[in-house]
Parts: sequence; structure tokens; C-alpha cells
Amino acid sequence: MAESGAPRTVGRAWLLDVLKAVGCVLIVLHHLAFYGPMSDVVMQVWPGLIEWLYDRARLAVQVFLVCGGFLTAASLSKLQKLDVRSSLTLLWRRYLRLVMPLLAALSVVVVVSEIIRPQFDHSSLSALPTWGQAWAHVALSQHLLNMEALSAGVWYVAMDFQLYATALVVFLLAQRLATASAAVPAVWRQRLWLALTAGSLLWWSGNESLDDYAVYFYGSYGLGYLAYKSREIGFSRKTWALVLGLTLLAWWLDPRWRLATALWAAALLARAPQSWLEASGVNDRMTQTVQWLSQRSYSIFVIHFAVSLAVNAFVTHFWPEQLWPNGLGMLASLGLSLCAGAVLFKWVEQPRPSLKRWAAWVAVFMVSVALAMKINGLAG
Repeated sequence: MAESGAPRTVGRAWLLDVLKAVGCVLIVLHHLAFYGPMSDVVMQVWPGLIEWLYDRARLAVQVFLVCGGFLTAASLSKLQKLDVRSSLTLLWRRYLRLVMPLLAALSVVVVVSEIIRPQFDHSSLSALPTWGQAWAHVALSQHLLNMEALSAGVWYVAMDFQLYATALVVFLLAQRLATASAAVPAVWRQRLWLALTAGSLLWWSGNESLDDYAVYFYGSYGLGYLAYKSREIGFSRKTWALVLGLTLLAWWLDPRWRLATALWAAALLARAPQSWLEASGVNDRMTQTVQWLSQRSYSIFVIHFAVSLAVNAFVTHFWPEQLWPNGLGMLASLGLSLCAGAVLFKWVEQPRPSLKRWAAWVAVFMVSVALAMKINGLAG
């Protein structure tokens, strides 16, 4: 049985910081390898490296999903009860935290895309956005409406919102079920997430047509949620056997790397020593760097594509086939993405979200879309 009692966190959790920091860098490198064209040049000399970044680095998304489920379980476990109105308030706050940095990043992406398009007509560029497409991004519903995303990773932001909404629904439903049974709400939340995780791992995550919906990702997210619950209330041997049997069955039905990655991350969070989930006692430069990256990982995630487009266009224009400029360009894109993410974090993500600030960023995004249309018209 796992440790009883909710995990204590003093300051920042060291293990979560490491997972988020490493995952953030891997996702940026994956997109650099995936979209090219700098990576196309580098691949001629280092094919193994680029292929690994292309195929395997994206598995960091599974780590983010597991961490997301773990952190959501931790935050909701602090609540004694929840009503519908309070749930909607929490969902609105989550939306604001997600969408304002995204809108700021998209404002940069749409303008950069149109500035570089005449000299860099590459497949990584999205088409000129329409007004309907822009509003769909504000509502995080672009994929549900079968619209092209304006930037890499927008789908993940929408999934995070859907998954958090699911967690709130599960919380409310568990309260209802607890009133009609002897089990406490925490036990019902565990049971419900076990059922959702099983449904996703055994059926939904194998259906690619569902990848625009949260059900596709309940498996990884649910494993993270259950990892926290195993530490908070403890799992009996029967429950552990059930979870293990479920994961082995899912692997037997469809062995895949994303499942293995999610299982590894969840097992690490569930069984790691308590000290790993508390702030590191060492305050060296490496620890500070990891914490810095982790804290800014979301801002880096949403802004890095705009940076990579600009760097790709610049390097390709001057050195289209030379190895070292393209290799250094990939490294420069990573470094500039970290810097841009730090700026976005300081001025957009870190300040307290509010309706007024949301409206301001919606306006900035719409002005950027209009400016992109204007630039496109002039170029045409």
C-alpha cells in the first residue's frame, strides 16, 4: 500500500519540476524536427538524432498529461465540497489561465506567418486565418469544428481544458454517489477515474477519430490522477492488482510507446519517495535552472512555434543547404523560445487573470488577425 495521507508539498515539487522542464525542451525540439526545414538539412548528417526527436521526443506529451492529472487531483483534494456554481468558477479560472498566454502567442504567430510567407512558402505555415477560425481559437474549439490550428500544440491546450472540466464533473458526481452509499467522495472519485482510465486505455485511445476529444486522453490523465490518489488515500492490494491488470491488458491489446511512457510517469509519481515531491534542499544552479524552466514551461510551449517559424525562415533564406547554420539555427530557436517564453510568462501568464485582461488579449488577437489579412493583401 502507498503512503497514507495527502502528499505534502513545501515550495515547488522537485520531481514535477524535472518532468515539466525536460518535457518542455523535448517538445520544442520535437517540433523543430517535425516541421523543418532546418531539421531536413541536419538530418542528412545526423539522421538518427532527428528521427529520434521526430518519433520519440513527442512522447513528452504523455508525461505532461500524467502530471496534469496528478496536479489536478492534488488541487481538488483540498476542497471539502463543490457545487455547480463553484465548479463553473473554477473552470472559468482555468480557461483564463490557459487562453491568455495562448492568445498572446497566436497574435505573434499570425503576423509572423504573413511577414515571412512571400519568401518562405513552407508547409509548416498555416493558411491565412478567417474570422470564424480566430473566434474558434478563442473558444478552444477549433479542432471540434474541423478547423486548422494556427500554431503547433493548440490541440493540447484545448485538451487540458476538456480534461479539467471532466475532473470537475467527476468531483460533482462523486459527491452525489457518496450521499447514497457508505463510501466517501474520495473513494468514488477514485472509482470513477479508474473506470474512465480503463475505458480510454482499452477502447477510446485506440480510435484515432476521437483524438479531438478528452476521452482519447483519459488514460494518461487518469493514470496521473490515480497516482495522486494512491498517495492520498492509499490503494489496497486488490486495487493495485486491478490497475496493474488493466495496464497489462491495454499493453497486450495494443503495445505502444505512448502507453509505456504514461505508465512509467504515473508509476514514478505514485511510488517516488515523499522527499522527491517536496522542494529540493539543494539550491545550486542546476536546481534553479530546472525550476525556472518548469515554471515557464507553458509559456514556452505556446510561443515557441512563432519563434521557430521566424528562425527557420531566416536561416533558410541565407543558408538553405549549409549544415552548420541550420544546426546552430535549431539551437538558436530553442534558446530564443526560452527567452520569449520568459517574457510571455512575466507579462501575460504570471499576472492575475481577469475578465478585463482576457478581453484585452482577445482584442489584441483580433487586431493581429486583421493585420495579418492586411499584410497578406499587400503581398498579394
